[in-house]
Amino acid sequence: MPTRVLVLAGRRSSGDALADASGCGHRALLPIAGVPMLLRVVRTLRESGLDGPIAVSAGDEDLLVGHPELASLTAAGNVVFHRSGDSPAASVADYFTTSCDGGALLVTTADHPLLTPEMVRFFQQAAERSSADFVVGLVPGSIFRARFPNQPRTFIVLKGEKFSGANLFYLRGPTAAAVPRFWTRAEHFRKQPWRLVSVFGLGNLALFAIGRLDLAGALARASRVIGAKVDAVVMPFAEAAIDVDREADRVTAEKLLAREHEGRSEGEDHACAQA
Repeated sequence: MPTRVLVLAGRRSSGDALADASGCGHRALLPIAGVPMLLRVVRTLRESGLDGPIAVSAGDEDLLVGHPELASLTAAGNVVFHRSGDSPAASVADYFTTSCDGGALLVTTADHPLLTPEMVRFFQQAAERSSADFVVGLVPGSIFRARFPNQPRTFIVLKGEKFSGANLFYLRGPTAAAVPRFWTRAEHFRKQPWRLVSVFGLGNLALFAIGRLDLAGALARASRVIGAKVDAVVMPFAEAAIDVDREADRVTAEKLLAREHEGRSEGEDHACAQA
């Protein structure tokens, strides 16, 4: 069966300073180098060779008619609407269990404007080779800092390396739904550390806190706690770790995409001159 695709584009319950400052009304429609982030992500996914329509999970279907190209893709059935749940994890769990018919699901987010077809293909191919139920994309801190020494980023610190998420996830088989369901339960306790202990286990949290777990060990323990096999794809692309979560991310994405556009324009001018 073809791999289905879900783009998470729900609103933040705590408000969104970036969207408010830009006047776009919704983070997913924040323009980066003149193109709404959601549209950039949809274009990238369509160029990646994935089959079938792209589902966009959001709170309001109007999001898909806020831009002519998105509206046209929706009218043609290339983009479809999924009503988001109370959290990103709840949205993934709902879409996977109700719409994937036992097939695989690739998930990313609308605030990922630096995502490229190469990144998507690299992640998908590696995830398909894995035997895991749930696969997550991770960028090593060493790769990220070599490219972006001063860019703000949150890392998971493990033995021997630290990692940042790449906002790429892959689910396959009935057991995979246990992962977003588990995370939905865990995120309810993020402000209650004693409840998190009951979810993850005191021993696991202690080993994590003192830096005794490497990536393989952390994945093995997570798999046992969740009840599904969890794996990771280590991504060699520093840009894959940048989602537009704050103003510094927006500025960096703008610069990178503007530079890429200028390089493309110069190449086209050179080709025309040679012709």
